[in-house]
Amino acid sequence: MHASVSRFAGACAAGGTAMMVFGALAAGPARAQMLTHHDLPYAVALTIAQGAVESCAAKGYAESAVVVDRDGETIVAIRGDNAQPYTMENARRKAYTAMNFRIPSAEYAKRYADNNPVVRQQATLPNIIAIGGGLPIKVGNEVVGGAGASGSPGVDEPCVQAGLDKVADQLK
Repeated sequence: MHASVSRFAGACAAGGTAMMVFGALAAGPARAQMLTHHDLPYAVALTIAQGAVESCAAKGYAESAVVVDRDGETIVAIRGDNAQPYTMENARRKAYTAMNFRIPSAEYAKRYADNNPVVRQQATLPNIIAIGGGLPIKVGNEVVGGAGASGSPGVDEPCVQAGLDKVADQLK
């Protein structure tokens, strides 16, 4: 910090304003409260993914489910019996999209279908997908991760919700 303050003070040696700014910077670091957040534990992520796969299996669908953390990193990925290989990546991207935008991926897909120009550009980013089947995982209003499922036409989101329902008491 001292090096950047010195460069700033030297570059702004235009008088009193620079000295006031330099004095404010040199006074010391501002006191800020540390950020606090919740992290999604493995056991909860596993229960969500298993619940999603089992819910869809009970309906006759071969499903994959993925749960990502607050940074979009995979915690759990489960490929159910007879699920197609592409379903793992599809589920991961749905989970990431829901976590990243803090909305169900179906809502994001609707914005995409409405030709929202910002959403159209966002969909070109890595890991984003405009397909329903992903839900954000929340503790109160704080998004702590995302869960996605793939393999059942039109039933992915209810299967993810079934997984989330299994841990609802732990997400309070």
